[in-house]
Amino acid sequence: MNLVRAELRKYFTTRLSWSMPLAMFIMGAVFAAIQGLVLAVIGEFPGADGTIVRPAELLDDLTVARMVYTGAVQMGYLLALVLGILSMSGEFRHRTMTPTLLAAPRRGQLIGAKLGALVVVVALNAVAFVAGSVLGGAIMLAIGDAAVFPEPAELLSTFARMVLVLLLWGLIGFGLGVLIPNQVVALFVGVGVTLLIEPLLGFGLTFVEQFKDAARYFPSQASMAVLDIYEGVPDGMAQQLGSAGPIDWWVATLVLLAYAAFMTLLGWLLTTRRDVS
Repeated sequence: MNLVRAELRKYFTTRLSWSMPLAMFIMGAVFAAIQGLVLAVIGEFPGADGTIVRPAELLDDLTVARMVYTGAVQMGYLLALVLGILSMSGEFRHRTMTPTLLAAPRRGQLIGAKLGALVVVVALNAVAFVAGSVLGGAIMLAIGDAAVFPEPAELLSTFARMVLVLLLWGLIGFGLGVLIPNQVVALFVGVGVTLLIEPLLGFGLTFVEQFKDAARYFPSQASMAVLDIYEGVPDGMAQQLGSAGPIDWWVATLVLLAYAAFMTLLGWLLTTRRDVS
């Protein structure tokens, strides 16, 4: 517990402690508002066959609200990934790993403390992100005369899953930060793979018959499935929005847990074996 408190003190005594939650709140609000503008205020957009698609006519109130409130989740888990990377690579970046290990020579305990502190930090940032998403999305839903909180229990479940998704992405980032000690390279690889390589690879696999279903098990697609974003959306429209295919939310949660567990275990093993100068 002393190590956990020390790790939390590192975070709360830096500008990151208020700048990242603020960024998460603003990011969630802005992107949820944009999603709400498209789905609830403008209310129509061109379909693939040239026809006009009106979400209000195709989707029920809960589906529209869920899609609006989760409109910024991609940016949310990207920032959670960054938090996870910084939590470990920052030690190497600022050359504090050596004194840290001198103060806490049992590396297993140190990694456990870092993971415990990271869960708290990402959870706080995730709550700020969800709050921003709810604020921005609710404003646009109200302006578009759409239901703001249809079926509150279902929406609360979605918000809880958003927090879960961000936590798991934070753990994935932690493992990546240990795997690549250079902070700049780790951030470049993490952001590049998430925003560019994974979507392109998933799109390419759709043209290969043997692997066309593999994309649904990629982290980004699994995150969408955990939130049931495309539940209630017609298959054709879901594919236009980027869905790689249906997968149960609990299966998607296990997929993300497997990614997070693998990256965390890899980080644990590397840290306990790596020489630090």
